[in-house]
Amino acid sequence: MKERQLGNNGFAISEIGLGCWQLGGDWGDKINKQRAREILDEAVRNDVNFFDTADVYGDGRSEELIGEFIKASNANIKVATKFGRSGNVFPNSYSEQALRRSVDASRKRLHKDCIDLLQLHCIPIEELKKGEIFDWLRTLKKEGKITHFGASVESVEEGLICLEQEGLQSLQVIYNIFRQKLTDELLPQAHEKGVGIIVRLPLASGLLSGKFTSETQFAKSDHRNFNKDGEAFNVGETFAGLPFKVGVKLSDELKEFCPENLSLAEMSLRWILDHKEVTTIIPGASSAKQVMQNARTSDLSSLSNPLMKELKEFYRTNIHSNIRGVY
Repeated sequence: MKERQLGNNGFAISEIGLGCWQLGGDWGDKINKQRAREILDEAVRNDVNFFDTADVYGDGRSEELIGEFIKASNANIKVATKFGRSGNVFPNSYSEQALRRSVDASRKRLHKDCIDLLQLHCIPIEELKKGEIFDWLRTLKKEGKITHFGASVESVEEGLICLEQEGLQSLQVIYNIFRQKLTDELLPQAHEKGVGIIVRLPLASGLLSGKFTSETQFAKSDHRNFNKDGEAFNVGETFAGLPFKVGVKLSDELKEFCPENLSLAEMSLRWILDHKEVTTIIPGASSAKQVMQNARTSDLSSLSNPLMKELKEFYRTNIHSNIRGVY
């Protein structure tokens, strides 16, 4: 597993991290403690040393599982968590006191005196523009409660606003073959400012695994069911903003671009890593096998320049006009 530096003066982390939303059991089949432990163990066995979670994933359950794992295994893991989407603050009740309460609760659940990376969790753009919340984060950093701070954002505009803030360590973004708009403006500016890029939804909620058909059904509690058209939150967080059947069709067409030795999922993950601005990818996993498969991407050869150009053109002509939601 190769490593990259998370921004200027940041820490080195694995190119493939682990997204831990599913560990919270908020959607899909609930992952019990034993399977969660198997997933986390497999991540460490494959030299994955960066876990991404949030205070609202399972109302703290994801953080608790990670904290228990690190305490029991003594693994050297960097953990990123988030603040800003719990019902007591979202969308317009942000305060320094609420931030402090959240951070203290996360520290306790994670068994960490100091959180490695605290990220704003897709908070409203109005709060980002005010800027006060970044002052609160800088204060927490000075107090030693967080090592670094960053922001998880939903659009290029939000990302550019955050880049103006002194001390910003990272941006977490939705970025994949289906969602390439960030390539031209946001990623180069982040790189120039020494801000790391954490990529979520690298496989577009599983579309880019190539395993779905237009008849695939998802559980009632799965966001790929209840948020498929943005009914619950930003539609971009589900299938990268594509209508499901359109996404399945495009995924099938993308298989024709895969080099002989790569699956669609492998090509899709490698495509992201072949952008130098990206620090790490955080695919989720519901099994140890998925963790192992994702981790292998770090050792794959880069895609050829002609293929990268073909995938960019395919996005421009076939995908971009189908994307919905803020972007």
